[in-house]
Amino acid sequence: MLFRVDRASPLPLTQQIAQQVRSSVAAGELAPGERLPPARDLAKALQVNMHTVLRAYTELRNEGLLEMRQGRGAFIRKDALTGLSRVTELAEQLMTEARNLGMTRAEVIHLINRSEPQ
Repeated sequence: MLFRVDRASPLPLTQQIAQQVRSSVAAGELAPGERLPPARDLAKALQVNMHTVLRAYTELRNEGLLEMRQGRGAFIRKDALTGLSRVTELAEQLMTEARNLGMTRAEVIHLINRSEPQ
């Protein structure tokens, strides 16, 4: 997996890194049990502070997506897809309700984008 950060983005670097991991798991690019790059190596590659990467990994651990093993690194949890399944189910329900109300996919996406905290 290739990580990138956009220093011009209003999204903090920590959140950018965490979001890339979430998206990669959702897309199947990162599989349960797969090891993430060591924080020190990723920080060097991205030219960010190591604590920035560690905060992203900690956020993902707190969400239940990662398992962190002392001295061994960060791994995608075996049950990481359980949460993703729930979100997928909710998204399907949202689209069903929106269609029943006559809304288009674009209108739903607009509402979601509008509801995101800035």
